[in-house]
Amino acid sequence: MATDVVMPQMGESIAEGTVSRWLKKPGDKVERDEPLLEISTDKVDAEIPSPAAGTLVEILVQEGQTVPVNSVVARIAGEGESTAAGAPAPPPEPPKPAAPPEQQQANDAMRQEVRQEAPAVDTQKPQTRVPPPPAAAVAATERNEEENVASLDERRRTKSSPLVRKIAQENNVDISQLSGTGVSGRVTKSDILDFLQQPRVAQQPAGAAPAPQRPPQPIAPQQRVPERAAPPQFAPGENVRIEPLSVMRKKIAQHMIASKQTSAHVTTVFEFDFTNVDKLRRQYKEDYALRGVKLTYMPFIIDAVIASLRQFPILNASMDENSIIYHRELNIGIAVALDWGLIVPVVKHADEKNILGLARALNDLGERARTKKLSPDDVQGGTFTITNPGIYGGLFGTPIINQPQVAILGVGGVKKRPVVIETDEGDFIAIRSMCIVSLTFDHRLIDGAVADQFMAHLREIIEAGNFTM
Repeated sequence: MATDVVMPQMGESIAEGTVSRWLKKPGDKVERDEPLLEISTDKVDAEIPSPAAGTLVEILVQEGQTVPVNSVVARIAGEGESTAAGAPAPPPEPPKPAAPPEQQQANDAMRQEVRQEAPAVDTQKPQTRVPPPPAAAVAATERNEEENVASLDERRRTKSSPLVRKIAQENNVDISQLSGTGVSGRVTKSDILDFLQQPRVAQQPAGAAPAPQRPPQPIAPQQRVPERAAPPQFAPGENVRIEPLSVMRKKIAQHMIASKQTSAHVTTVFEFDFTNVDKLRRQYKEDYALRGVKLTYMPFIIDAVIASLRQFPILNASMDENSIIYHRELNIGIAVALDWGLIVPVVKHADEKNILGLARALNDLGERARTKKLSPDDVQGGTFTITNPGIYGGLFGTPIINQPQVAILGVGGVKKRPVVIETDEGDFIAIRSMCIVSLTFDHRLIDGAVADQFMAHLREIIEAGNFTM
């Protein structure tokens, strides 16, 4: 029996997924747990393994299509089974909708009229051949038929439903003058209601003098509102390449716009001295490398952020219309730039890890993000986010808050610069490893003074360099 491949439930809050790419094609042999396709959700991109060994016989969902979770996307035939994809049964023809009661009454009345007006034919008597009438008689007959048809049409219109006739009587409307849309021109309820909604010109009594016409009044000049320029239209050609947005890029765009529309973004910028942190990193860099861990500035930053969030828990909160939700857990999201977009895996319970544990968690999450091995749980539950625009040389950034959080820290590049050092013996110029750090916060919940106090506390920890390695 063929095995169904279904769209997996990649997290409790995820209801659908998009097939990004098929790694196999119909007729290919697949092994159990071998990567079969790639999917995208609003949380993560992931490779989906084959649930069984056999032959991929049918692909039901093409690349780029989005389907609900648990939908069958493909079928795999086991060893010895037929590889012919069964044609799905055609869906049952939907029942024809019944005619509305008003229309049904009109149809019944029409059939009754036809039976009354149609001449009875006696099938028992032999039919006598009648010679054709003269032309004058034919013309008279045609005129009579036209009059009869017009009279019949008028009767059909006036023989509308009682409700229609009541509405016409209350509004002084002659039904025979209306053009109906019902059977054989009958006036329906919709016809008369549409007629009553149309503006009508009041009729003057016969012999009344026409009303004097007022001279046209000058129209006050109105201030023209500039129209928004339409976006430029592009077509594929020699100088233009057009490709559709990926699912991840669409979700990023929606998430960013929603954040800007939700939070009142304000950014404060501080300068940190990373000299002592840089010394520690250089001192333990080789030792950590022997353990298979790459040591960067980020574990030190996370450790300092945790200590500062304990002092200012309002930055580790979220809010709804009437409440502040303080989170007991300290789950730090770290923005990771990928070739196909941006993702924010989360270091869960970061306060329970030392510098080595944080470095290992960062290395693991970064590697799995780049190889599409993250699970939905790896990108959910963050309470505070850190992004590092300085990794490519940027001085600092003003990032957008990752909803439903209320703050995000932006770390610029660590650069050696000459700075003034104040001591008891006087001021000196020294070469220090400096970094510009920004905090974007939601001003609906966090005041500027609280944000600056948080940053001052964070700077004090970083510049002291007292970390447990």
